[in-house]
Parts: sequence; C-alpha cells; structure tokens
Amino acid sequence: MGGAVVDDEPSDVKAPDGGWGWAVLAGGFVITGFSYAFPKAVSVFFKELIREFGVGYSDCAWISSILLAMLYGTGPLCSVLVNKFGCRPVMMVGGLFASLGMILASLATSIIHIYICTGVITGLGLALNFQPSLIMLNRYFSEKRPLANGLSAAGSPVALCCLSPLGQVLQYHYGWRGGFLILGGLLLNCCACGALMRPLVGPKKTQDQAVGEAGKKNKPKKKLLDFSVFKDRGFIIYAIAASIMVLGLFVPPVFVVSYAKEMGNEDTKSALLLTILGFIDIFARPTCGLIAGIKWVRPRCVYLFSFAILFNGITDVISSQATDYPGLVVFCIFFGLSYGMVGALQFEVLMAIVGTKKFSSALGLVLLMEAIAVLVGPPGAGRLLDATHNYMYVFLLAGCEVILASIVICMGNFLCIKKKPDEPEAHLENGAPAEREKLNSLLEAEGGEHERAQPAGVRGGAAEAK
Repeated sequence: MGGAVVDDEPSDVKAPDGGWGWAVLAGGFVITGFSYAFPKAVSVFFKELIREFGVGYSDCAWISSILLAMLYGTGPLCSVLVNKFGCRPVMMVGGLFASLGMILASLATSIIHIYICTGVITGLGLALNFQPSLIMLNRYFSEKRPLANGLSAAGSPVALCCLSPLGQVLQYHYGWRGGFLILGGLLLNCCACGALMRPLVGPKKTQDQAVGEAGKKNKPKKKLLDFSVFKDRGFIIYAIAASIMVLGLFVPPVFVVSYAKEMGNEDTKSALLLTILGFIDIFARPTCGLIAGIKWVRPRCVYLFSFAILFNGITDVISSQATDYPGLVVFCIFFGLSYGMVGALQFEVLMAIVGTKKFSSALGLVLLMEAIAVLVGPPGAGRLLDATHNYMYVFLLAGCEVILASIVICMGNFLCIKKKPDEPEAHLENGAPAEREKLNSLLEAEGGEHERAQPAGVRGGAAEAK
C-alpha cells in the first residue's frame, strides 16, 4: 500500500496535519469551488442559449440539474475508481473530462448537445475531482481536520462570487460560445489540483516492522465498493438524515431572488440577496471548522451538525413570513450562516462516523442517495409554487424537511447509538497503531478502524454493529 498509483496509505502512516497537506487543502479548495459553483455559474448564459436555440428557461435549467445529478449520482463509480487506481490519476482524468465537455459544448448545434457535453461530460469530470479531493483531505489531516474541512468548503461561496461575474464578462465580450471555450480552459486547473494529491508514503521498513508487514500479507483484498458501511448504525442514521436534509436545503437559494421580485423589487436589488448570502457563507465555513476542532466540541460534532441543520430549518420557517426586502436581507444573513455551518460539518461528521478506510465507499453511497433528493427537492417545490402561487408554502416546506433531518440525526444518535462503558480509548488514527501488540488483530478487522475524533456515540454504535 502506498505507491505511485494506488494511494491507499500504509498502515503505519500518520496524518501529517500540515506540510504537503496544505497544498492538498489548496487543491481541495479550488475543486470544491468548481464542483458546487459551476452548475450555478453556467446559468448566466441561459438567456443567450434561449435566443440561440429557441428553447424555454426550463429547458436550459436542465443543464444545471444534469450537472448536479452527475456530481452526486456518480458517487459509487468514483469510489470504485479511487479504490482501484488512486486519487491522483482519477482527478487528472476528471480534469480532462471537465474541460473537454465545455470545449465540445462551445461547438453545440442544439440544446441536447449541451446537455450531453456540459451536463454529462463536464459533470462527470467534476465528480471525478470532488470526491477524491475529500478523501485526500481526510488522509492528510486528523487533529486539524475540522478546520481543513471548513477551509476547503469555503471554496464554494468564493468560487460562486468569482465565476458568476466572470461568466457575465465573458458572455458580453465573447458570446456564450467563447465563454464556454474559456471556461473549458479554466477547468484544466483541475488537472493541476489533481497533481497536488501526492500519495502518503510510509517510512523505510525497519526490523521491528516485519511483524506488521507479515500481517498485511494475510489481509483480504480490498473491496472496490465496501457495502459493509451499512452495518454501521451511525452511517445509516447519517445517510437517512442527509437525504431528507437535501430535499429542502437547496430550495431557498433557488427561490429567494424570485421571491424578492414578486415583492416588486428590481432585478439588480433582488440578485444582491445571493451576494449577501454568499459573503456570509465565506466566513461561516472556516469559523465553524475552528469551533468543531475545539477539544470539547469535536467528540460531539454530530450534535453540532444537528444544531446547524436545525438552525437552517428554523431560518426557512421564519423567513416564510417575510413581507418586505429588509426581511429577506435578514433571512439571507442567517441562512448564509447556517448554510455555511452545514457545509463545513457534513463531510467532517461522515469522516468521523466511518473512519479513513471506509470513507471512500461511504461518501460515494451517500452522494448517490442525495442525488435522488437533489432531483426531487427543487422541482417539487416548484410544483407547490405553481399550485399555490405563494412562496410562503415553499419556504415552509423546505424548513420542515430540514428540521425533520435535524431531529432524525440527533435523536437517532442519542437513542440508537450507545457507548459501551468499558470501551477502550486506544484506536487507530489514519491507520497508525496505538499499541504494537494490537496490530495483528486490528489488521484482521477489515476497515474497522475509527479515528480519535469520532463522536463517542457513533464509535459505540459502530462497535455494536460489528
């Protein structure tokens, strides 16, 4: 383990929590920005595409929907490729796909052509970058991982604030075809970010490591997609809660601008709401990462995550009563804060639940479950709006869904996960053995290592599930 291609780190490598890890973090920051902001940034070209191909806005909206569906729905495929070939080569190939899709889309002669090129090819390329970047971040950081996750997640609002104005400038000077071509070149930076994902390599073998090496030879072949994560109660609770949460989480940002226009505000003033939301989000994510890394808070990060989700849902419910522009401004401030907290914690909590070895498979399976909710959530809210012609019900529905997710993850962990009173404190940290005499038994426990930062309740649940 630990080579030029397959970068599954050796069992005696401890997360450096710095060093080259900061370069990995920088790459993850850029990749997260492209992955989450690009589907929204492409929307600035929709008016030109409507004129060019004689289609409606809903037809163009499918471009962003397909992009997001590929980002989430190809999770298991990304997990298999990462487990087979390693993070670095998968990311570099993904960067080529992301760039190629936009370049081919610049030659499009129909909206279907753009669906295939921008939606499917570019979406697949971004997916092949996003998931491996999170896996490498998990491998390089342990003690500082909450902060690293918060900083990496901040790439999303930063990129959105940059890519949307850039898209408008490119469209004005070069048209949508020139804009797509330039954005395709910009996405080649994903290859450079992928090159930063250097595999962790263990120290030179010494005499007293021979025992450990002998134990590794008997270790079963690694699974390309590890479904054993479903035996972990903590993972099941997380997956169910995350799927419910995604049903309503993305609805308010999609509808808040239209909500403001419905109140009679001009287009520029209405669009400013998303800028306010994004600006707050930029600072909320790293700040929440710092808080999650506090010694007392980190073992309880699953409950902090539950609070962040609850905060977001209550914000949606209260905002449904907004009747003027200042009310929506207040909503965007609090929504940006809670949305940033959720973004900073969601993958940190998943890492803590399943551990390093199973994180790749767990992430892929969770993203697949969320993909269904992503496709159902905003369109379902749109149908409700068409039926009621009242934005209040849309925000109420989104808020209730998010609040339900908070209750599921909080009560599920509190009631269903119990910590054994005699649970040993010694366990693995990114594969590094806490005690030499326990090495052989730990190696036989296939992917069963959990990390020092794991929430106490979740660790116990994993132990019971086994």
